Order: sequence, then C-alpha cells, then structure tokens
Amino acid sequence: MLIENTQLYKFILDSGLVTREDLDAAVKQTTEENRGLGDVLVTNGKITGNNLRRMQAYVLGIPFVDLHDKRIPFETLSLIPEPIARAHNIVAFKKGDTTLEVAMLDVNDLSAIDFIKKKVNLKILPRLTDADSLKETLVQYQKSLKAEFGDIIQKEVAALNLVSDEKGGEASADDLKKIAEDLPVIRIVDTLIKHAIIQNASDVHIEPMDDQVLVRYRIDGRLHDAMVLPRQAGPSVTARIKVLSNLKLDEKRLPQDGRFRVDVNGERVSFRVSILPTYYGEKTVMRLLRENVIGFTLESINFHGESLERIHAALKKTTGMILTTGPTGSGKTTTLYTMLDMLNAPDVNISTIEDPIEYQMARINQTQVKPEIGFSFAQGIRTLVRQDPDIIMVGEVRDDETASLAINAALTGHLVFSTLHTNSAAGAIPRLLDMKAESFLLVSTIDVIIGQRLVRHLTESKEAYKLSRDEFAELSKLVSLDRVLKVLKDEKIVKETDTWDDISFYRPVKGPEDDGFKGRVGIQEVIKMTPSIKDLVMKRSTSIDIEAQAKKEGMSTMIEDGIFKCVQGLTTIEEVLRVVSE
Repeated sequence: MLIENTQLYKFILDSGLVTREDLDAAVKQTTEENRGLGDVLVTNGKITGNNLRRMQAYVLGIPFVDLHDKRIPFETLSLIPEPIARAHNIVAFKKGDTTLEVAMLDVNDLSAIDFIKKKVNLKILPRLTDADSLKETLVQYQKSLKAEFGDIIQKEVAALNLVSDEKGGEASADDLKKIAEDLPVIRIVDTLIKHAIIQNASDVHIEPMDDQVLVRYRIDGRLHDAMVLPRQAGPSVTARIKVLSNLKLDEKRLPQDGRFRVDVNGERVSFRVSILPTYYGEKTVMRLLRENVIGFTLESINFHGESLERIHAALKKTTGMILTTGPTGSGKTTTLYTMLDMLNAPDVNISTIEDPIEYQMARINQTQVKPEIGFSFAQGIRTLVRQDPDIIMVGEVRDDETASLAINAALTGHLVFSTLHTNSAAGAIPRLLDMKAESFLLVSTIDVIIGQRLVRHLTESKEAYKLSRDEFAELSKLVSLDRVLKVLKDEKIVKETDTWDDISFYRPVKGPEDDGFKGRVGIQEVIKMTPSIKDLVMKRSTSIDIEAQAKKEGMSTMIEDGIFKCVQGLTTIEEVLRVVSE
C-alpha cells in the first residue's frame, strides 16, 4: 500500500487502537529495518492484518467491502479465472453495465487490474477486503456437487456399466483392484472427497439402495442429500475407498474399518472409514478429521461467565479430573484439545490415549488404541503412567477398568482429562458409579464436569423479532427465564433495566442457496465439585438432585445457556430446543 508512515501513524493514534509508546517503538523499528509501519505493527501483534487493511482503505479513500456470507453469482465470479484470483488475491463481486467491482488485498497490484480490464473490457473499480472474506469467496469457484458429479456421470457411467456387465457374479480381489483404479471411479471418489472438504462436512454417507446409491453429507450436524449415483457405481466406489484405506477388497460379509489422509488446497484431512454389509450392498461412512486446526480458546468455543471461570480454576490445578460429557458429535474432543493446548508448555509432559487421534498437536505424545491386538484404553493408561506424564488425556471412559485406572491416575499426581457419553454434566456421576467407581474416590478427584451440545450458528442474514406472551408462556415451561435474564444482566448483554419485553430473539433469513445457518456454536453447562455436591455424591444421589444443587450454586444449564446465546443472536430458540431434546 502506498501510504506514508506519517499518515498511518496519525490515523492509528487518533483511533486509539495502539498506544503512543507502542507506535513510537514501531516507528523506530521501521527506520532500522526499512519496513512499513503497518507491516511492523502486524508483525509485533499490535494490530491484525484485517484491521490494517480497513485503516488503509480509510486513509486511501477506497471503499472497504466485507464479503462474509455473500453469495456471488457464478457468471460474475468467473469473469476472473480462478488461478489469477488465487495468485493475485482478487475476486470480482459486482458487475455493472460498464464497470466491474473487484475486491483485493492490495489495490496497488496494477498488473492484475490491467489483465482483468483487458479480459473483460470493463472499467475496473478496486475495493479493499480482508483475508477471511477473500478466502471464503475463493471457495465459491468450486462447482456445485450436483453439477460436477452430473458431468462426470454423464461421461463415465457407460464405462461403469460395462465393467459391471462384463464381470458379473462375485469379482475377485484382482478384478476389484482394477475397477478401483479405473479413471471414472477415481474421478468420482476424488470429487466426492473434495466437495465434502469444501462444504465443511463432518461425515460422508454412501448408501446402496435397490436401484441407486445415495450420497449424503452431514453438515453442521444435519444430513443432506448430495447426489444419487447409478446402482452400478456402488461396488466400484466402495472398492476405490477400500484401496485408499488399505482394506480387504474381497471381504464383503464382515464390517471393516480403515483410514486414509488427503491434502486439498493445503489442508490436511484424515478420513476414518467404516464399511458395513447391508441388504443391498456395502454401506460406507467416512468421518472427516481436520488436522492441525487447534488454536481455539475457551472463549472462541463459546464458554463465558461463571462456566469459564470454573474451568480456568480447574486448569490451574496439577492433579484431579476434568470430564466432558455429551453424545457423539457434541464437540467434547475439541473442548479437551483446547484445554490441552492452553496447558501445552515446555515444562509439562502431556500424553494422550485416543480412538481415533482427531487432531495432531506439537509437543504432545499421542497414542492410538488398537483393540484388535489387545491395546485398549486401560492398557494405554497403565503404560502412560510409567512415562512420567504431568497431564493425561483419555479419549473416552468406556468401561469399569478404564474408569478405575483414570481415577487412580488422578489420585497419584496427574491431571486427567476424559470424555463420557451422558446426556448432562450431572449424569456423569451415576454413570461412573455404574462403572463400579467408588463415590469417595470421585469426590477426591473430579474438579469440574462439562456438559455440552452443538447448535447451528446463524449467519449475518438474520432478523430480530419479539416473542408474544403465549410464546413466552410456552418457553417458560421449559426453561427458567428469570435465571437466564439474571445471567444476561450480570454479563452486561442486556441493560440492567431491561425486561423480556425489551429483548429480541433472532431467526434466519433464508436465501436461494442457504438456510440462514453456517457453522455451529456450543451450548454448555459446567458443574464444579463443591462441598455440597460432594455430599450428594457420597450419598449416591440421582443426577436430578445433583443438577438441582448445581443450579442453586450458579450453574446455567445447557438449555439456559442456549437461550442466553439466542439473545446474543448466535442461534435460534427452535435450534436450541431441537438439540437439547435429542
């Protein structure tokens, strides 16, 4: 950017984003290193790159555009070829009769502007944008899954049919391998995988039926039909996935599990593959595990207020247990990894035993269980405690032996993290007692228990509305609105004088190609093992009694936390009730 350091200095100083002392130190560094002031401030962490671009746009008098959640017509986007867009960080987003507005990270990239002007024969109007907006927009270059699959199938389905008709009966392992290495099959599977990553799917389901093969993606916790393939494509696609996962090609009677890894646009993704024989053939489910995505904070995964303080207090201890609970896909492992990342320092030894290893983390010793050779969670814990760990993470407490060993590890000078499959935080205690854990050991080791779910996140395309009296009456039957209002006021989300009549909720504004949701947000509850809770555990009280006491001591339940986040505009009441009732 051709902005003088003096201009930028004055603007940043007036904005109050950086102190005069830090600015003066940065100015001195620019002289010593012959660099721009903005570059130095970003490198030193005083401002973000996106904030710098917004300031530069203001100083230069160039409009700044935010392209988050903005769907650009493909005919406009495609005016700039994708390689040029990626190489020069420039995208077309608005076309007029004689003009084309383009969003860029560097409006001084004259060669890119000149190239586009000659190509489209329109006047180019440069606009500044941020890196996140640009990255999100570049994804839109990918064709829709249906269109791309349609092209492939139209061209290649005849070949797939020929393979199917020619072989007939049960194919041998060699025949199946040849089919799996056919170009049409490779293209179909590669396309399926690529779009699953682009659409941020967590799972891919390939389901054989009587006359077709249904492909479905789980996106933001919900399954969506993605494509229908011809019935003849099913065995070929399954064979290709077996080859990628190093599974037995000619085994069709027994379930098989495997893994493979791909690299798409610089993003490494592991696929956990499960193949199950069904009436019409083998059903394949692939779970996508994105590697190296750690960097979350507890705040960024939506912990707040009293819950956040309870977890931070537990993380300062050097012994004890921290448990996360919830059904499959509720974000338990992400929460654990976030806490491990916070504690990951040169002076601590962190070891994990997992099934599977979902994220790879530097400086942490991660071990995968292998039940087929007798290496279980229990065996892993026995070995880990002899490895001089300070912190141990057990992927899941599944049985009596694992529970006993995890508790003993917490008693003998280790901080232990683990997960449990229960419906609530309070439900973890009866579950552990069912696993023959002694109540006096539980009260001696457990520090906090986290219960959580994931609800879909509203995009910026949303509208505010007020609940009617009848709707408030219905909602008050499910959740204590007085308790929610108190927390909203304590955390200054609403004014101290506000009542529910003054507070808005939000609902999605659906577009032609989206339902108004993107991504997910956590709703949580956190029980602290206080003296009164310990007394209830010693008496082997029910989860209802434990939860009632925890609420008296300031715990917001998951549904209360959900309503709190509805008021913040993060999600909807319907979404919270749907997820909590599941």
